[in-house]
Amino acid sequence: QVQLVESGGGLVQPGGSLRLSCAASVSMFRINVMGWYRQTPGKQRELVAAITNGGITNYADVVKGRFTISRDNAKNLVYLQMNSLKFEDTAVYYCNGGLYSGSYSYPWGQGTQVTVSS
Repeated sequence: QVQLVESGGGLVQPGGSLRLSCAASVSMFRINVMGWYRQTPGKQRELVAAITNGGITNYADVVKGRFTISRDNAKNLVYLQMNSLKFEDTAVYYCNGGLYSGSYSYPWGQGTQVTVSS
């Protein structure tokens, strides 16, 4: 069974930065699109960024210009660099992958908590 393990979350002040990592237990070459999602209590999980095997990226409007997604298939890792963090970025962040942007084919991991607070 594929496992996805997220890490790198934490407490950060507004305007600060964090870099999240997601490790996959399978070769990421097999996964066409990897995405980062986030969820807050009472809300649906939302896609914030995605990247194809070819390096094409797309972002939710609320994070454009502040977040950058990247992947290292050789290491089975996907990253999310988050800059200029805002209070509303507070959430549990998850990664997943699938055939197209927004599709998720694997069991969800535990996620990593990001808290933006002064």
